[in-house]
Amino acid sequence: MADDKTKTDNRDRSQVAGDEDYEVRHFAEEAGITPEQARTLIKRHGTDRKVLNEIAQSIKAL
Repeated sequence: MADDKTKTDNRDRSQVAGDEDYEVRHFAEEAGITPEQARTLIKRHGTDRKVLNEIAQSIKAL
């Protein structure tokens, strides 16, 4: 059975839910950093996924 596209939620995929452990772990894995680094980035720079990915890429380059 296909998903009903009219039944959507209001989650904002452009944000990382910093208070949700599973989302922090997922972001960290996706960005190639540790969960602790991900939590630190979220605390310092907010929850905007695009900004966090850019910063994570600069961390990985070091």
